[in-house]
Order: sequence, then structure tokens, then C-alpha cells
Amino acid sequence: MNPLLKVKNLRQYFKISRNFTVKAVNGVSFEIFPGETYGLVGESGSGKTTIGRSIIRLYDPTGGEIIFNDKNISGNLDKKTNRMLRKNMQMIFQDPMSSLNPRKKIADIIGEGLDIYHSYKNLRERNEIIANILQKVGLSPAHAERYPHQFSGGQRQRVGIARALVMNPKLIIADECISALDVSIQAQVVNLMKDIQAETTCAYLFIAHDLSMVKYISDRIGVLHRGYLVETGLSKEIFSNPVHPYTKSLLSAVPIPNPAVEKQRKFLNYDSSNVDYEHCTMKKISETHFVLEN
Repeated sequence: MNPLLKVKNLRQYFKISRNFTVKAVNGVSFEIFPGETYGLVGESGSGKTTIGRSIIRLYDPTGGEIIFNDKNISGNLDKKTNRMLRKNMQMIFQDPMSSLNPRKKIADIIGEGLDIYHSYKNLRERNEIIANILQKVGLSPAHAERYPHQFSGGQRQRVGIARALVMNPKLIIADECISALDVSIQAQVVNLMKDIQAETTCAYLFIAHDLSMVKYISDRIGVLHRGYLVETGLSKEIFSNPVHPYTKSLLSAVPIPNPAVEKQRKFLNYDSSNVDYEHCTMKKISETHFVLEN
């Protein structure tokens, strides 16, 4: 099976001044296959969101290659490629309120992609598509006539998911889509995403801080640190046999819901001040497990 998305040596730099450039993403490579969920984890500022925005071309990549649906989308996009990208790749943003237009009704927010790509024959069919997608994400068709401020955080995130799903994309980039929600709502949203994936066979790039949730939803995981992919492998391999010291440090910080065990838990500190990632190379641990080493 060919990968749906192939990222090769992706670099994303931001020039702050004449003498200073932020290297947000530095030589990241990974693949996502159809129907798969690839989780990206790491501390704040490690480059997770930047990778997602570069892949969907909200940022122009500084270097590297992004192959999506057998098309190179890393350079200047012609009209045909841009149209294919916008239709087959969607993003669920971290803050559901700021990503929804407060002046538009939910029906117009969800239906904007349908309007652009003329994906319906008449107004009746448009309304039916919107009603069906709202029901699929656990909302009522009557909610289509409301505005974003009339919803709770969890409901707004469902609207964001509905907007991403309505175009039947092949890849959805979920950028911290559960971090602003209560724990009970997080579980509902993640279960909803898994159910939709089983039904539509879409792939997810799942970006999150919550390691337990990433473990639950992801087939494979990539660990980011300072813009570098330090370890990647199957979810069970990363959690049962972490190799890189930074991965071990992250996992040691996960709380354990057992007071007796939690009292004995030791946090591993990772000092990267003397590590020169630019001269490290990826080492193969197994067929699917790789780690960045000197």
C-alpha cells in the first residue's frame, strides 16, 4: 500500500530579523497511510502545529518535500493541485471559537466548502448534506441556524469536525483538537473521530499533548523535540520500549491513577543543552521503530 502522505526532510524556518531565524521544524520525515492515525507528541514549542500548518500549506515550507495523494504539494501549487489539496485535506483547529466565523450561521460555516466546489445540485440537497453531517457528529439539524457563540466548547469542536468531514477528505489534521475540552468531552470527541474513521477510512494526523489520548487513538507515534523527530514507531512500541531519553522523560511525566504507585513514580529529567541534533542520524530499531542518535 502506498502512503497517502509522505513528508521528506521537512524544514520550516521563520526569519525574525536580519541576524536571527527560528528553525521551528528541522528535517522531519514520516509517512501516513490511508485509514491510519499518526500521532505527533512533544512539549509546547516543539514544532507540532507548525508541521500541520506546513503540510496543509498555511505556511510555505522552507525546504523538503510533501507528497500527498501522489502529488508534490511542497512547491508552488498550480490551480488543479491546489483544488485537489483543499478538497482532500482538512484541518480541525485547536481553538474552536476562533476558527469559526462569529458572523455566520453554522449551516454557512459547514456549507462553505460545498459552495466553493459546487458539491450539490440544489439548495435542498445542500441542506440535507449539512443536516446529515451534523447528526453524524452528534448535533441536531436544528443547530444549523444557530451562531457559534450559542454553543458550548464541545459542541463548537463538533462543528469544526463537521466542517472538516463534509468534504469527505482523505486526510484530516487534528491540531490539539481536544486540549481545550473537559475530560468527559475529550473522550466523546475522540470516540467520535474513531467511529468516523471506521466509517469513512480517512487518515488522521493527530497532534496533542495528552499522551494517554494519543496512545488510545494512534496507530503510530512520532516524538518531536526542538523541531526534530527524535523517535517514531508503533504506538505500543513507543510506550512499552521507549529508546530516546526525551521519550522516556515524556512518558515518566504521565500521571498514574493509583495513589500508591503515583507516590513512588520518578520523573526523568532530560537535558538537551549539550545535544547537537543537526549531526544526529535516525537509527533503525525494528521494522517500524526509529530513533535519532549520535
